[in-house]
Amino acid sequence: MLRCPPPHAAHAILVSPHDRPFALLSVAELRELEKSAEATLPAHTLMGRAGHAGARFLLEHMAHDGSADPHLPVWIVAGPGNNGGDALVVAAQLRREGVAVEVCMPVDVKPDDARWALSEARAAGVAISNAAPASFDGYGWLVDGMFGIGLTRPLEGIFASIAQQLSARSRTRGRVLALDVPSGLDSDTGNVVEGGAAVRASHTVSFIGAKPGLFMASGRDLAGDVTVASIGVEASREPGARLNAPALFVPHFPPRDYATHKGTFGSIAVVGGDTGMCGAPILAARAALYAGAGKVHVAFLGTGSPPYDPPHPELMLHPLDDLPLAEMDALSIGCGMGKRERAIQVLRDVLPLDVPKLFDADALNLIAGHAELTNAVKQRGESADDPCVLTPHPLEAARLLGTDAKTVQRDRLAAARALAARYASVVVLKGTGTVIASPDGRVAVNPTGNAALATGGTGDVLGGLIGALLAQGLLRYEAALAAVFLHGLAAEALSGRGKGPAGLTAGELAPMVRKLLNRLVYPRFD
Repeated sequence: MLRCPPPHAAHAILVSPHDRPFALLSVAELRELEKSAEATLPAHTLMGRAGHAGARFLLEHMAHDGSADPHLPVWIVAGPGNNGGDALVVAAQLRREGVAVEVCMPVDVKPDDARWALSEARAAGVAISNAAPASFDGYGWLVDGMFGIGLTRPLEGIFASIAQQLSARSRTRGRVLALDVPSGLDSDTGNVVEGGAAVRASHTVSFIGAKPGLFMASGRDLAGDVTVASIGVEASREPGARLNAPALFVPHFPPRDYATHKGTFGSIAVVGGDTGMCGAPILAARAALYAGAGKVHVAFLGTGSPPYDPPHPELMLHPLDDLPLAEMDALSIGCGMGKRERAIQVLRDVLPLDVPKLFDADALNLIAGHAELTNAVKQRGESADDPCVLTPHPLEAARLLGTDAKTVQRDRLAAARALAARYASVVVLKGTGTVIASPDGRVAVNPTGNAALATGGTGDVLGGLIGALLAQGLLRYEAALAAVFLHGLAAEALSGRGKGPAGLTAGELAPMVRKLLNRLVYPRFD
């Protein structure tokens, strides 16, 4: 046992972040928590607990998952800072548990905590060298302990070289564990630090809490499967962001009592479909039907629209002028609506209506390009307490902010917050790690979804899902959380059945969303 009270092992509690609304802690929040904890705990306590958590993760996986030969030595690389110290504690604990372990320490560790960890590793008999092997074929698990959340410049020299070696191993199904964050990853944004090298891990153990960058941008690919080890440090106030999870939205769904009818679950109109662009609103409308809306209408702007939808005759299709939009319970606007003057006038007409509204696709580009529409959207949220829901992808978000997509992607959390504030709206910034932001300051990062969503029409499906939930009475933020989570989960479930990630079509998502929604929200009917 390591000599650091209180016993570290008691705090090596590992939790999967799946389906839990974990706080997503920024570097600034983590530093504040660390400083507060270190002021009240004995020296080296946090590093000892982190190291024990990492060792416990490896011991459990080696014993139960059969992913790597448990008799092969564990290879660990330790950087010069506190992340290297964590790695050295992992090595010491593994060695004391009888696991063969080797440490590569290219540069001597420098902080006092890390020097203590080095003495513990030496006392345990850990073999330490300053060079990486030419091949990892003789090792089981590999552990990245080079750099944690404090990295502000790109990996260089031997550390960049080792990052490339570890990434190559991970891509070929080798087991690579990153301690806290993969080295080279910006834990706030999910981008690689200054575009340099970064470790692609198969697994990450995140200490104290979850980090937003593990679930956004490049972070989801680099972090692999994420496990959280709180190590006995808890935030005392509401975090700046959370991980989206069912606990945040399931309680807001209406009950499906026997004494209900189609009017109970609302009427939604999907507004769009200029001439030659009827497919997008029909996709959205089908999704709304599968998401439980009582009645689903499609209002076409253009000519040549079909009289009905053969696969789903339940949908009611109309020319726009024949449907009283003010009588709807929700509107989903923008799918295939085009950019003609007719579309602009539609937006002018619908914005004053006291109906929950979602804007997507062409509607977003028109709002971005016309100051009167921008102001009308903002006034809905500020004066009528009736925020709109905006669902931009990064390029649409850039237009709405008057910037470029690269700037949006550089800090997706900041971009989503800026959009929510500028437009007084609930914003769904789509992409890897979709960000949902409310004008009241609440922010969530969505953990579900995969590359199966990278195909035409999936955004239309999402718009229909959110609109359906608005029609059923969910508040804007909760409706967005639920739809985004289920949309991504459906892609994962279908991929697990061999229908993705390549070749999944947008239309396949809605039936799976229905199944998942009923399982999560209405389990008593199973």
